[in-house]
Amino acid sequence: MSSITAPITVKWKKLRPDAQIPKIQTAGAACFDMSAAMDEPIVIKPHEVTLIPTGLAAEIPLGYEMQIRARSGLAAKHGFTLINGIGTIDADYRGEIKAIVTIHTKEPLTINPGDRICQALISPVLHVAHEEVTELSDTERGVGGMGSTGVGRV
Repeated sequence: MSSITAPITVKWKKLRPDAQIPKIQTAGAACFDMSAAMDEPIVIKPHEVTLIPTGLAAEIPLGYEMQIRARSGLAAKHGFTLINGIGTIDADYRGEIKAIVTIHTKEPLTINPGDRICQALISPVLHVAHEEVTELSDTERGVGGMGSTGVGRV
C-alpha cells in the first residue's frame, strides 16, 4: 500500500498571457509537463544549443528545488535532450524558466508555441555541512574510479 503525502504549493507567475500553468497529466505521474511560450516556432538545429522559454516564473518553497528533464517521447523520436542533463531551478530564482536543449538527429525539430517541451518535478533539498579532514574512512572500493567494478554480469 502506498502513502500519498500532502502536496506542497508552487506559485506560478505568467510572464506572457499564453503561458501554460503546468499540470500532472495522469494520477501516477511523477512529473508535470512544461510548455513552450513564444511568438513564433523555434527550429532546433542538430547539435545546436537552443533556449526554449516557458513564459513562467515560479516561487518554489524553501527547502525544495525544481528539476527540469527531457520528455521521453521527444528524446526517443528526436534525440531531444537538455544540455545540462537535468536542469535545477533553485528556490530563490524568480526569473523565467527556460529549457536549454539540443537534438541528436540529422533533421531539425520545430517547436511550436504551446508544445509540451520538458517535464519537471519538485524535490526536497538536503543542505550540507562541509568539514575538512585529513583522512577519510576506508571502504571496499577505496580509490577505484570509473570502470573499477567492471561491466560483466554480477
